[in-house]
Amino acid sequence: MDQIMVYMTAPDLKCARTISQALVKERLVACVNILPHMESIYWWNESIHNESEVVILAKSMHALFPALQDTVLALHPYEVPCIVAWDMANGHPPFLQWIAAQVLPWSQTLQKG
Repeated sequence: MDQIMVYMTAPDLKCARTISQALVKERLVACVNILPHMESIYWWNESIHNESEVVILAKSMHALFPALQDTVLALHPYEVPCIVAWDMANGHPPFLQWIAAQVLPWSQTLQKG
């Protein structure tokens, strides 16, 4: 299976919803979970920042990651947004099959196009 979990952050709920809706509408992901009220502490421009952010967890396929990332970058306000993915090594087989069924028809259309 080539399913992936994609972890992203956004500055606020509005931005997270905009990105998530675009990804679902374009069938680049099967599902998105938005987790508001996450706190990030990080280095940026030689100083430590402490910000409230929103987590986006998306389920997709490895082959769609480049298009998914391009879509996020086009919509995201950050200069260097967090967009990382990892393989789903294990999972409930019907759920993994559902992910593939939601996005693979789109993936195959992209490959033909």
